[in-house]
Amino acid sequence: MTVESGGGPTVRRILLGSLLRRLREDKGISREEAGYSIRASESKISRLELGRVSFKERDVADLLTLYGVMDEAERAPLMALVREANTPGWWQNFTDVLPSWFQSYIGLEEAATLIRTYEIQFIPGLLQTEDYARAVITQGNSGVRSDTIERRISVRMNRQKLLARPTHPRLWVVIDEAALRRPLGGPKVMRAQLEHLIKLAGQPNLSLQIMPFRFGGHAAEGGAFSILRFPEADLPDVVYLEQLAGAVYLDKREDVDRYMEAMDRLCVDSVPPAASIDVLNTIISEL
Repeated sequence: MTVESGGGPTVRRILLGSLLRRLREDKGISREEAGYSIRASESKISRLELGRVSFKERDVADLLTLYGVMDEAERAPLMALVREANTPGWWQNFTDVLPSWFQSYIGLEEAATLIRTYEIQFIPGLLQTEDYARAVITQGNSGVRSDTIERRISVRMNRQKLLARPTHPRLWVVIDEAALRRPLGGPKVMRAQLEHLIKLAGQPNLSLQIMPFRFGGHAAEGGAFSILRFPEADLPDVVYLEQLAGAVYLDKREDVDRYMEAMDRLCVDSVPPAASIDVLNTIISEL
């Protein structure tokens, strides 16, 4: 078995869980039997295999023994993956202002090699200016203390650092025209945000498209979503759907395929990247 280490702790947990599930299924061992071997429930094994909880080295060692993985050369990379999976990411310093369901997304975002996003209401967080982010976060958190607002803005600005890394992901964004014309923060803030998008559009790792009003109905009638792809062959693509008080993560092939088809259709129907700057300049002139 070959284990390539990479990505953030969230993805490492998912990868390790996937590998453990495959080993268990190859041996024909039930989740209930696996749980009994580590003094845990069947549901605990399910959560481990989905990468939704942290791993204990002792539990993984016992499971590997149960699954017949006795060769130290095979066990060592898996045990190393346990330690890497339990290493906290930078966003763990902001758990006081981040909901748990979004912390998982940041971990996936940090490890993705391709992020495809459709946004209908706001400029995507990875492309926001600080002033625009402040307007968005303040509007959605009335009554929240100012220091909490600033810490949430810090999280958003820190997320953007991944685009400047040598191993940056490819980012393919489709923004509905409605998000570009909604003057959050006022005309000055919005103008600066649109100018920022024009600047970013020239980067080789970013494709920016606009879904214009004139098109009418389109493939993404269900709303905003993101699709993340990872370098590890064992990891499926993940669809992220954010809701008012939570989020949904989809990785079943039939679900991912449906959203991938919608994204592909959006990209065909939207203004192509080469013409998006003209659209942005037109909107700026109308502010």
